[in-house]
Amino acid sequence: MNTPIDSDDPLLNRLGQSMHWLLRAPLAAVFLYHGTEKWLTGIAGFAEAVSLPLPLAGLIAVIEIAAGIGLLAGYWLGEWVTRLSALAACSVLIGAILLVHWGQWHFLPSATHPMGGLEFQVTLLGVGIYLMVRGHAI
Repeated sequence: MNTPIDSDDPLLNRLGQSMHWLLRAPLAAVFLYHGTEKWLTGIAGFAEAVSLPLPLAGLIAVIEIAAGIGLLAGYWLGEWVTRLSALAACSVLIGAILLVHWGQWHFLPSATHPMGGLEFQVTLLGVGIYLMVRGHAI
C-alpha cells in the first residue's frame, strides 16, 4: 500500500508522505484521552452512565488506550499495527454509536441523549476505517 502521490510537484509529493499524521494523530489523541479519562475519573462512573458491567467498561478503556498508542506507534512498527489499532478503535466506535449515541445525529446533548448524538463518532469511524484499510501509507 505504499502508493506514492504523483502530482508532478516534488514538494507536494514530499508533504503527501506525511499527511497520514493528519488522520492518525487526532484519532489517537481522542482515544488516548477518553481511555485515560475513564481510568482517572473512575471506571465505575462510566460503566453506570452507559449501563455496562464494570469489567466490560474497564476492557473498553484498555482498548481505547491501546488503540491510541498503537495508532501512533504503528508508523514505526508497521502497517499491521496501525490496521489492528484502527480495527480496535472502529469496534469501540461502533459500540458507542449503537449503544449510546444512536437516534440523534447532532453531537450536542439532549434530554433523550445526554451524551450527545453520533455525528462525531461517525466521523471518527470514517477515519478509523480509512486507516484500517490503508495502514500507514497514505
